[in-house]
Amino acid sequence: MKTEFDAARLDVKAFAQAGATLAETSPLAQWARLTEEAAQATGDAGPVEVAWSAHGEMRGSAAGPGVPWLHVEAEVQLPLVCQRCLGPVQTVLSVDRWFRFVADEATAAAEDEEADEDVLALAADFDLRALVEDELLMDIPVAPRHEVCPEQPRFSAADEDFDAAGSDKPNPFAVLEGLRKPKPESND
Repeated sequence: MKTEFDAARLDVKAFAQAGATLAETSPLAQWARLTEEAAQATGDAGPVEVAWSAHGEMRGSAAGPGVPWLHVEAEVQLPLVCQRCLGPVQTVLSVDRWFRFVADEATAAAEDEEADEDVLALAADFDLRALVEDELLMDIPVAPRHEVCPEQPRFSAADEDFDAAGSDKPNPFAVLEGLRKPKPESND
């Protein structure tokens, strides 16, 4: 009998004990937080899809019984805003991480600081899709940009109308200079 696992309410321990794998490819629209980060794409980039997989396994521990582990891989080519030209730039976000599960939040917090892998608290209704989305969000670069921008970036914020309007006004210091009256010469 094969057990069906639900990514939205995953029993991590049972998933790891079964050595199960879940995989999915779904449209970006199903990932609300990633969708918020995406720029409005132009051109024929095609629909954006998020592909991910997760594999569970039990690993032996010197302290006793096996410990649940989860290997998560995910990838999406997300259109982001280029920080140079402000146009869309296709950015590949890729995740390949291992997670070890422990009994509770306190243990996870204590062990996460010392461990090379991420340590999470074990739950019977773990949201695997939220974890995948969190990891992809953390992979977004701080300042996405093209290697070479398709359009030359504008480095000037000059406004021709503003400059023209300002040229009609006299320089305030020149006006002050005109107000200075020459001292009358005295014949003492």
